[in-house]
Amino acid sequence: MKRFSIKKIILTIVILGFLSPLIVLGYFLTAYKYDISSLVDYKPSTTSIIYDRNGDRIANVFYKKNRFYASYDEIPPRIIEALVAIEDTTFFEHHGINVEAIFRAALKIVKAGKAVQGASTITQQLVKNVLLTREKKLSRKIKEAIYAIKLERVLTKEQILERYLNEIYYGHGYYGIKTAADGYFHKRLEDLTLKEMAILVGLPKAPSTYAPTRNYEISMGRANRVLTRMHVLGWIDDKTYASALAESPKVYNDTLTKNKAPFIVDEVARIMRAKGIKDFRTGGYRVYTTIDLRLQNAAKESLKYAYNLALKRIEKYKAKDLKKLAIAQKTGDEEFKVQDVNVSQLNGALVSLDSATGDILALVGSVDYKKSSFNRATQGRRQPGSAFKPFIYQVAVNLGYSGATKLVDIAKTYAYEKNGEEMKWQPKNYEKDYKGLIPLREALVHSRNLATINLVNELGLNSLYKKLQAFHIKNLPHNLSISLGSISLSPLELAYYYTSFSNKGVEVNTNLISSITQGDKTVYTKEMNSSEVALPTQSFIMTSIMMDVIKRGTGRRANAKGIELAGKTGTTNNNVDAWFAGYSPTIETVVWFGNDDNTPMYHKETGGRVAGPAFSKYYQKLLKLYPQVKRKFDIPKGIVEVNIKGKKEYFSNISKPPRTEVEADPQSELLW
Repeated sequence: MKRFSIKKIILTIVILGFLSPLIVLGYFLTAYKYDISSLVDYKPSTTSIIYDRNGDRIANVFYKKNRFYASYDEIPPRIIEALVAIEDTTFFEHHGINVEAIFRAALKIVKAGKAVQGASTITQQLVKNVLLTREKKLSRKIKEAIYAIKLERVLTKEQILERYLNEIYYGHGYYGIKTAADGYFHKRLEDLTLKEMAILVGLPKAPSTYAPTRNYEISMGRANRVLTRMHVLGWIDDKTYASALAESPKVYNDTLTKNKAPFIVDEVARIMRAKGIKDFRTGGYRVYTTIDLRLQNAAKESLKYAYNLALKRIEKYKAKDLKKLAIAQKTGDEEFKVQDVNVSQLNGALVSLDSATGDILALVGSVDYKKSSFNRATQGRRQPGSAFKPFIYQVAVNLGYSGATKLVDIAKTYAYEKNGEEMKWQPKNYEKDYKGLIPLREALVHSRNLATINLVNELGLNSLYKKLQAFHIKNLPHNLSISLGSISLSPLELAYYYTSFSNKGVEVNTNLISSITQGDKTVYTKEMNSSEVALPTQSFIMTSIMMDVIKRGTGRRANAKGIELAGKTGTTNNNVDAWFAGYSPTIETVVWFGNDDNTPMYHKETGGRVAGPAFSKYYQKLLKLYPQVKRKFDIPKGIVEVNIKGKKEYFSNISKPPRTEVEADPQSELLW
């Protein structure tokens, strides 16, 4: 009886020993759903890339995970060989788990008393990274095995490898082998050397430890073990093995975004949101901008250059004022005051366009993005002051006025009603004088306020307002303050309106993005819209006048040797805003400076003095970067050049020479 009971007990134990794994397996099979849909329908978040007009990368844009997706066809066979050699030699033979490896690992665990060797296949590693946590429990290992077996029944080996190589973390914030190749080596997958491939496939085991940017020698040691394994298996020959071992690849330690133009990246993100693209940071878009990175850097440096000049000037002004104050105090002059200027508020913006297409070549929203990321070029709205005057003068020229037409430059007092109270407006010239009669050319060259206001009166406010609609300028004031540019707009908006001058009378819309793609699909392609606001002859007459603004007028500091430039300064009341808007034969640029809190700058800081040097420096840099750029304005057919008292003046069949005041040079001729 006892002998039978013992046999029965032993038999029961043996049966339970065999049944226990099955019972445990059965429990795990029935207790969980094992949803593998996220791996079957694998759609990971992918990084978007912003490019400049020449195909150079401006930045990577992503959310949490920086990943470039590589299809299986993109992955070189050598990478597959290296991966399988070091991680899972029987990958193409097993069905998700390697039973032999599991028993081998179990024996070593028993002998060592702790886990000394893993037995996870590539499939199990993929499952662990996507579907499970990293907790070291037997239950997780069981679930991992079940997931792996189930996955291998649905996906091919190639599909599993593709998902693995795109999902796994490779250190330094790089997810996926294509991302790591781009980040560590600045290479495409097909351009990698065998040693570089070995470095990458060796990383997932311990990404932080083996990251070549942190532990180069340790990383090389791990790569050499990968190469040795490939050599032992006979997958590479002696010569290839020796050559790869000897190689020491160059490794780059870049930031993840590689952001070369943060203002452009921010603006692109705003445009994407406006287009309803909500997955910009995760959708793997390719955004091709109109920006020229070299000109973007030139713009940034030019703006900073003018800013530093302004700070030095203001310090000198202050020092002189303090000396004058000391003298005033000694003499009892209580009226002299030193202007309190907070230079920490001073900032600027610059935007540059291709005049013919409206493509934005450079856009800088502040002097220092790290100190202020607010984009004054697109989001800031300030009054353009006298930089608005050319629009009024273009209307006059379109109606038949010329540079020789005499304007009245005298002071007047204008009465108007505000809130039921009678008010008076007494505008003045910046120079606080008046000339009486002055040629239209000289009025704009020297930015005479009184002549401009009287021109508006002469044209008729209602008539002018209607004519200005052709420029598509929004929120125009319907009063005489329009003469002095009393509207609010951004530098980019002013640049758009100025294309009517820089593009020979044809206004074109501005563009920052040329096209957007997602995979093989084109999401957006820019469209050009244009409208004629002046005939080429009338536009050239205005350009010739604005060339004189730079040669001998208020914009002399904007000049740059070696290229013809035209433009206009703008300074608002109390020197709150300072502008220079101008153009070369092909490229237009607008510069703004002012205090962020809208307080006045130092009273001597005008558009010509503070914004002009940035404009000049930018074109100096442009000539060095692109010496082949067009340097002279074309004179259109129909322009007549006349010498008036030793000075050139231009006329057309619309803007005809004054009969009584012009003494035509017998050498005058029709210019073609």
